Amino acid sequence: MQKFMTLLLMATLIFASCTPKTETAEETTEEASETVEMQYKLTPFEKSYEYPDADLQEMNYEGGTMSYGFTGYELKQQTPDAAQKMCANSGQGSHIHLIVNTQPYAAKYDAEFTYDIPDGEHHILSFLSRSYHESIKNGKAHMAKKVTVSDKSISAGEDIIDPMLFYSRPKGTYVGEANTKKVMLDFFLVNADLGDQYKVKALINEEEHIIDTWQPFYIEGLPMGENIITLTLVDAEGNKVDTPLNPVSRTFTLQADPMEDAQ
Repeated sequence: MQKFMTLLLMATLIFASCTPKTETAEETTEEASETVEMQYKLTPFEKSYEYPDADLQEMNYEGGTMSYGFTGYELKQQTPDAAQKMCANSGQGSHIHLIVNTQPYAAKYDAEFTYDIPDGEHHILSFLSRSYHESIKNGKAHMAKKVTVSDKSISAGEDIIDPMLFYSRPKGTYVGEANTKKVMLDFFLVNADLGDQYKVKALINEEEHIIDTWQPFYIEGLPMGENIITLTLVDAEGNKVDTPLNPVSRTFTLQADPMEDAQ
């Protein structure tokens, strides 16, 4: 009997050692998440040419004409490090970005121009921009206002006091390898510092990236054709901040250059 029990115990141990381990759902999920590779790569810009004295001091809208007053900056100038940035650059040089609510920005190369803003309340952001469309983030080179427009003029206005996120780049259509291989992501924050309190959730064609530093990024790996980016200002727990114009989405297009394909 003792011999029989010994043989039975040995058989049980052998069977147990040969039986494959059953993974729990939690273990399977963890392993799957570890093997997921991001389709799009975000790389921080190297430090850009600085304009520490750039100061946007006035923004007026009257009779359908927008006008600005600023110091320490010149429009229609190529930013000195434009060639090193390896991203889309404006041949017309430095300019002003005008953003009304969630609309795509208007790039303006003169300090005064006609512009149509409908009657009603609007959040307006203007900032001085490098020739490659990166905003100057020195604390003085922008104006953010909540305004009331009546008969193509600002009838009332005040500084924006809410934490807000404005989308800037990418937008429009990018053509050719030089402009589509690396696409700049740039946004503008008002009354919000990224880090412990706020972050930006960027959905790039539904792939989620969390950004905790305010700076531009190269996006690599985007496909030709239409792409969609949604930016959301979130709190420390990842919840959407209850603030105007949050989130904001933009569709843009990448195209091959037929002349490059022909070579």
